Amino acid sequence: MTYELFIADRAFSSWSLRGWLMFVKFGLPVTSRMIGLYSGTMAQDLAEAGLAPARLVPVMRSPEGIVLGETLAMAEMLAERHPEAGLWPEDPAARALARWLVAEMHAGFTALRNECPCQLLYQYKGFEVSPAVQKDLDRLQELWSLARSQYGAEGPWLFGRYSLADVFYAPVAARIAGYALPVGEEAAAYVRLTLEEEKFRQWRSLGLTVTYDPVPYAKPLPTGPWPGPAPIPARAVGSGPSINETCPYSGDPVTDFAEIDGKVIGFCNPTCRDKTVNDPAAWPATMALLG
Repeated sequence: MTYELFIADRAFSSWSLRGWLMFVKFGLPVTSRMIGLYSGTMAQDLAEAGLAPARLVPVMRSPEGIVLGETLAMAEMLAERHPEAGLWPEDPAARALARWLVAEMHAGFTALRNECPCQLLYQYKGFEVSPAVQKDLDRLQELWSLARSQYGAEGPWLFGRYSLADVFYAPVAARIAGYALPVGEEAAAYVRLTLEEEKFRQWRSLGLTVTYDPVPYAKPLPTGPWPGPAPIPARAVGSGPSINETCPYSGDPVTDFAEIDGKVIGFCNPTCRDKTVNDPAAWPATMALLG
């Protein structure tokens, strides 16, 4: 029994990132389907998929055919249907605070959202932080510090182990990284943790397989490399032979090739190849081939 999740461009759709993480981080079976946010076909795509009254992404459809939009509603439905997955903290007090943090994130931080649109391409240099954005950053750090001090003893995430609170704040961490926003060391460590997390890296590496001209929300500022983990050297190559005969993801025969850390790996299509080239270490199946 697999859910369907309708998402938009991974490099820019922060709400889609939240929707995707709440499935893949908790082992819930999901198939992702793309909606044309920047192609101008979103309304048509949503209608053709039978997702009324949805007008935004992400949208989920349950195995029974229930359609649900809005990430906060989706999170509660999934937590209700899959209590064993542990989407919320187990402790009632921690769970209450986590819900508070998620609800405030869902409804607030408008200056940060508006002035720093989510983008996972690179890091802007020289972004001037307005008083309103600074106020949002101060509030974020207050909330993160509170969660960590009270409930973070059992792990590195906001409530110790990974929870829906971390799902909802992942795009916020990406904004701090993407605009080099000033935060204290505790918050900076949480941002680094988010950028290093495997599923977040997979999402970004898939997003980088698409190019844009013009780039949405582009700022007239110089850019530098994305501040996440430095990727393993990799490049697409025109031919094999590869050390593998079948794609590490699909198991299908290889047709496309990449040289990764000096070895040629084969894939079943250009997307499988390119997502891996963008960040090989994000993909355990490929790393297993590299030994």
